[in-house]
Amino acid sequence: MIAEPLLVHAPWLTAGGTARVLELLSTDGEEARVVGGAVRNALLGLKPGDIDIATTALPDEVMRRAKAAGIKSVPTGIDHGTVTLVIDGHPYEVTTLREDTETFGRKAKVAFGRDWVKDAERRDFTMNGLSVDADGVVHDYVGGIADARARRVRFIGDPGQRIAEDFLRILRFFRIHAAFGAGEPDRDGYLACIRGRAGLANLSAERVRMEMLKLLVAGGASAAALAMAEGGLLQALTGGVVYTGPLSAMIAIERELSLPANATRRLAALTVAVTEDAKRVATRLRLSNTETKALDSMGHRWWRLVTKDEADARRLLYRLGAERYHDRVLLAWARAGGDVGSSRWRALAELPQRWTAPKFPLKAADFIARGMAEGPSLGHVLTLAEDAWLAADFPLEQAALASIADQAAARVSRDEKT
Repeated sequence: MIAEPLLVHAPWLTAGGTARVLELLSTDGEEARVVGGAVRNALLGLKPGDIDIATTALPDEVMRRAKAAGIKSVPTGIDHGTVTLVIDGHPYEVTTLREDTETFGRKAKVAFGRDWVKDAERRDFTMNGLSVDADGVVHDYVGGIADARARRVRFIGDPGQRIAEDFLRILRFFRIHAAFGAGEPDRDGYLACIRGRAGLANLSAERVRMEMLKLLVAGGASAAALAMAEGGLLQALTGGVVYTGPLSAMIAIERELSLPANATRRLAALTVAVTEDAKRVATRLRLSNTETKALDSMGHRWWRLVTKDEADARRLLYRLGAERYHDRVLLAWARAGGDVGSSRWRALAELPQRWTAPKFPLKAADFIARGMAEGPSLGHVLTLAEDAWLAADFPLEQAALASIADQAAARVSRDEKT
């Protein structure tokens, strides 16, 4: 076991709500520490993120102490030992130390305990098995400090056994590596993930979706996706062909344009070549309606943008709106296989920033004034006129508009007579 005072001066640990919870639960024979991701992040020089606290105190004792201190407590997962304490509107999850007595997937049978070593050993990766006490001393029972410093994501104990306990750990292995790792994935862990890939079929779509979207916005998403594809893991998750090249291009394009990482856009680059792909992926991962519509829009005839000029692009922008247009252009750019620094593609992508589509100026009244009766024909003539207006490149002069209206009305009139 290693205990090093590595976070003595961490302000998030020594002040505020975290310090208050640790003090509350570290008296009269009990102890509390911050565990998991917050410790890992702090050692890597990152913001701690969500702060999870483990304690030797049983849930009832946690709530009793909180009540005595005037702190609100919510039994959010009390059967699993978790109580949420709310301080100044901020939630702190406090979980009693646990150890596995039986393991069978996500439904492992656990017992409350007081052993910090056993609690650490039941976690997934060594860099997630660290804990830090109120004095800033980091306790390491699994080699997590060395692995965090080396940015090495490594399973605690036997990788195959840890994966069999919960097959979601396959996705977490790649996601954590993409976010915090460096170099190639740990070989033992990688091979264990490949051997256990059949277990991915047992995971719910919701859990897979959550991990995949997190992975896709991580700094090492491109390399992690390639490793997963080479190991036959991505295909099992998406139910079809994956495109790691366009994903890498999409990530490079976002960086070229100084755009924030977008999980849905990156998912489209990885999985969508046509709209049928979008529907399959949406069903497979149980995407939200918003995500599904975005994938479907991006995949709809994106290849037409490869040869479009700016006049064509303006018409598409008018039809789709700025957000849908922008995403489709980026997908086409990523799939075009050209230079990420292309001035033409950049110009198409930035069109919404320098041009705003005008509103269609003709109204139903313009055609009623030309003798058309209200009814289905009125909707038809408006559609014809709008198409002609777009083809003429959005004219706003009265003479041009009158000509468009006259021609559309005449065409509908001819159609009705034949």
